[in-house]
Amino acid sequence: MLDVFNQDAFSVRSLTDAINKIKFVPGRIGQLGIFAESSVPTTMIMVEEKNGVLSLVKPSPRGAAGQTIDKGKRVARPFVVPHFEINDAVMAEEVQNVRAWGTESQLETVQGKVAERMAIHSQSMAATEEYARIGAIKGIVTYADGSTLNLFAAFEVGQEAVVDFDLDNANPASGVLRKKCAAVARTIAKNLDGVPYTGIHSFCGDAFFDDLLAHPEVVESYKGTPMAQVLREGYVLPNGDKIYGAFEFGGIVWENYRGAVGETPFIGADDCHIFPQGAPGLFRTVYAPADYEETVNTMGQRLYAKQFPMPNGKGRNIDVQMNALQYCTRPKSLIKGKRT
Repeated sequence: MLDVFNQDAFSVRSLTDAINKIKFVPGRIGQLGIFAESSVPTTMIMVEEKNGVLSLVKPSPRGAAGQTIDKGKRVARPFVVPHFEINDAVMAEEVQNVRAWGTESQLETVQGKVAERMAIHSQSMAATEEYARIGAIKGIVTYADGSTLNLFAAFEVGQEAVVDFDLDNANPASGVLRKKCAAVARTIAKNLDGVPYTGIHSFCGDAFFDDLLAHPEVVESYKGTPMAQVLREGYVLPNGDKIYGAFEFGGIVWENYRGAVGETPFIGADDCHIFPQGAPGLFRTVYAPADYEETVNTMGQRLYAKQFPMPNGKGRNIDVQMNALQYCTRPKSLIKGKRT
């Protein structure tokens, strides 16, 4: 009965194509589209950093020598692409009552069982990817096994001091919140070293977001305007789109991020993480090939799947894997804030 697995429909290529065609619902970061995705044929990449120097060019007489610009130093930093794998199986008894081989229904039924498993594992990989991307936005990527990728250490830069927004102050000084937002924006611009960007976004924990929305400066900014519904609903973006908990203040879009694993939120309740949007190449995702004979030295894909027989002949093992690295190329532009 399990000869069906020897058909082309269950080859590495076919299963990999199938799992990558499963309707993918990206996490919030995926929806923002801030991570540039690329593929490599290796399991390690070298990130080249060039500390270019921006300077004003002095006018010079026509025909005379021009100004010499420092080309900056190039530093290549190695990064290993993490490997994520889920092992599953389709047991012989699960397809025992499928109609005899040679009918279309048997192939479709077994394919359906495999597709059902792959769909579940695809969502697990999506959550894993979102969690790693949140880490890249924080500057420290934490994986499920507790290991970390500290981007500040990797790029040899210091993390900016945590900004205390003092949101529990019952009588804040007038204009102090807007000044802190302006200071954050200036720090981000400075640390981008002249790289253009289109805006600033912040993912906020629940308590931070609630207190920020209730802050007197925010209330006064929106009161009596067409955007006053933000005070009631708190989910209107500058372009009019509506999502869960977001509003603009002080040149920053503040969003109440919802991602969590069990009872542990991706963003601490009293924290926020502020980052620039639209900066070319700031956030990157790199996909490497799977560790299968069929995929060695090929360009990486987002997901891979493979099936192979169990040694005891009782079913088929199914592997689903992702080999993906999420990182920020300028981690010093990432700012953490706290409620108090």
